[in-house]
Amino acid sequence: INAEYMGTNKLAKSPNSKHKLMMLSRLSSVRSSLGKSGIARASNGSKRGVSNVSGYGAKVCAILGSQWGDEGKGKLVDILAKKYDMVGRFNGGANAGHTLVVNGVKFAFHLLPCGMLYEDKINVIGNGVVLDVPIMLKELQKLHENGINTDGRLKISNRAHLLFDAHKIIDGRQEAALKDQNIGTTKKGIGPCYSSKATRNGVRVGDLADWNTFIAKHTQLIEDLQRQHSFDYNIKEEQEKFKAFRQILMPMTIDTTHYINTALREGKTLLAEGANAALLDLDFGTYPYVTSSSTTAGGICTGLGIAPSKIECTIGVVKAYTTRVGSGPFPTELLDSTGENIRRVGAEFGTTTGRPRRCGWLDLPVLQYSHMLNNYNSINITKLDVLSDLPEIKIGVSYSLDGAILPLGYMPSTLQDLARVKVNYETLPGWRSDISKCKSYDDLPSAAKAYLARIEQLMGVPISWVGVGAGREDMVSNGFKAQ
Repeated sequence: INAEYMGTNKLAKSPNSKHKLMMLSRLSSVRSSLGKSGIARASNGSKRGVSNVSGYGAKVCAILGSQWGDEGKGKLVDILAKKYDMVGRFNGGANAGHTLVVNGVKFAFHLLPCGMLYEDKINVIGNGVVLDVPIMLKELQKLHENGINTDGRLKISNRAHLLFDAHKIIDGRQEAALKDQNIGTTKKGIGPCYSSKATRNGVRVGDLADWNTFIAKHTQLIEDLQRQHSFDYNIKEEQEKFKAFRQILMPMTIDTTHYINTALREGKTLLAEGANAALLDLDFGTYPYVTSSSTTAGGICTGLGIAPSKIECTIGVVKAYTTRVGSGPFPTELLDSTGENIRRVGAEFGTTTGRPRRCGWLDLPVLQYSHMLNNYNSINITKLDVLSDLPEIKIGVSYSLDGAILPLGYMPSTLQDLARVKVNYETLPGWRSDISKCKSYDDLPSAAKAYLARIEQLMGVPISWVGVGAGREDMVSNGFKAQ
């Protein structure tokens, strides 16, 4: 039983018979629910609605990172944004990074939703985002310089919190103090800004509506931070900057929660664009090596103000291997020439920081855990082409701890236990061919399709999209026609 599921006789010796039966049950369920094309099927044999798998046609569709971030979420958001009326960011700040190339021009978005590239789309920065105004304005300027009209298309929540330079100073100091145990933050002030929000002395975008209110709240916030962290700061100078920003921001600032829900009642559609990823979630990630916001499905509701029942489709974005930045346990990490090759071929350097990313084999326990948290309707495999030169490819199919295989969906809550897990691997043959020219799923080499099918089986989720190259359109669909 275990050998069939895991693809290795060594694991068949495991004494954990309960786990074997659970795995067999899961495999049987997946096999019966997956059609030949990869589209999920109901128990009566009929196809599940394509909108629930492809992302097309849902009332609200969410795109979420499934690993430790940097999965390449922006490309799928860009593809699907064409079909939605609104695109919204619900968490994080300028610590996120999506790079898109349009007509030879590179756009690196850290705050703006990807829908800004389409002039008929409304874009929302939700209440769950912390707003670094100068960075946002630079991104808008880049759009203007390239002839993209943004008038009336960006809506900023009056409940979103403002991020100030003081937050960045504190972030940098705290990260430096950790030395070789640093969390790996972008030093963009995200954590300290969310701390201000949590301690209830933060300043919100809506506070700019009344200048005297803003002055009073901003002064109190900075003075409180100075008492706690002892740094020099020119409060008046920053207030003068925000006096100028205010003229730009106020026409964009609205109650986005009311706006979105009204639009949904009127038949409009929303694409929710996640920042960061499941294993960086403040509650469910590898704490404390996490970000400071809710990156999983629950964050969509709290960060945009929409009810869970409105979300009809959730797609998890999965890099074909695993990467992470900063410190913390990384069970499938490759510290050899294979890891270096993946980093080089995959250009694994941060969009926001330029830092080299740690690289490793695909980690299925991570994906099974993030699926449990987010209940993906389908997954988008990205950067499959990066693995094309490898003679063989490994998948981490389970964790063992103290001699026992951990149950499906279980993730150790402590860094100490996660650092002690033993990864059980399955080895598959590589395809040793260029897939960047593939225009359909059927064009993929048989070994590549076998790798994808194994991921589907192990996760219990159909693959809807596969990234085969670096270009904006280098994505093939599985079981439906791309629109």
